[in-house]
Amino acid sequence: MPVYQQVLIGAFVLIMILAVIKLFSAPLRWAAKLLLNTVLGFAGVFIFNLLGTYTGVTLGLNLLNALIIGVLGLPGLALLLFLKWLFSV
Repeated sequence: MPVYQQVLIGAFVLIMILAVIKLFSAPLRWAAKLLLNTVLGFAGVFIFNLLGTYTGVTLGLNLLNALIIGVLGLPGLALLLFLKWLFSV
């Protein structure tokens, strides 16, 4: 195989790899952000439960609560507290 064909094949493979990286970079960035927010949601629920021993209000420390707080932020915490209040009455 001549050298110019090897160079062309190498360039084509490099372009295809770059195209795949470009194609999947946005979903991977979104997934990484969701994972980070979920971890922060776990930390938020944990801290809220530590403070809840003084106020008497606690939330379950589970993946669903962490995802809700991770995606929605403070309104997600308010939503979970409202739902707990609504269904505990």
